[in-house]
Amino acid sequence: MESITIKATINAPIEKVWKFWSSPEHITQWYFASEDWHAPKAENDFRTGGKFLTRMEAKDGSFGFDFEGRYELVKTNELISYTLIDERKVTITFTEVGKSTQVIETFDAENENHIDMQSAGWQNILNNFKHYTETNI
Repeated sequence: MESITIKATINAPIEKVWKFWSSPEHITQWYFASEDWHAPKAENDFRTGGKFLTRMEAKDGSFGFDFEGRYELVKTNELISYTLIDERKVTITFTEVGKSTQVIETFDAENENHIDMQSAGWQNILNNFKHYTETNI
């Protein structure tokens, strides 16, 4: 299975980045790949062994799905590793770089969509996170 890596440097301290990444009230504000989608629901038992679910839907109601899995490892302000319900693995590292935070996300590709499309979609979500985190207190 091929892996894809995306990254972004967030101009915010690591504690804020961690909070905005993990809190359902924030997740619903950024977890979508384009403006015609949204995340109306997020649940997050943010601990090793905990489960998460984010509902992603087209705003026009034409399509939607649950993005869900189980955390394999959560190390505060450092690392998140989880397995999606289709058994694909995801690892996210958070590294303090001065007053900013570098987020690097590596995930197993799925077989339905082209690698470039998957990479672009996940990168768009990460870019939304960056924008949301940098522009909200």
